[in-house]
Amino acid sequence: MENKIETLSTVRIQKSDDLYKIVDTLNRTLKEKNLMFGLALDDDDADTAVFTIYRT
Repeated sequence: MENKIETLSTVRIQKSDDLYKIVDTLNRTLKEKNLMFGLALDDDDADTAVFTIYRT
């Protein structure tokens, strides 16, 4: 059986030191709903973060 991850949405937002706390809380709370959340720095702009929602 193949385990697929589907990207549902991606948004670029202003980077903040506490964004990881929101992503961590969402991941812990919504794991049972087959949702996963990611946060990364934008490759082109150090002041921008990329927030992504996935369905697992």
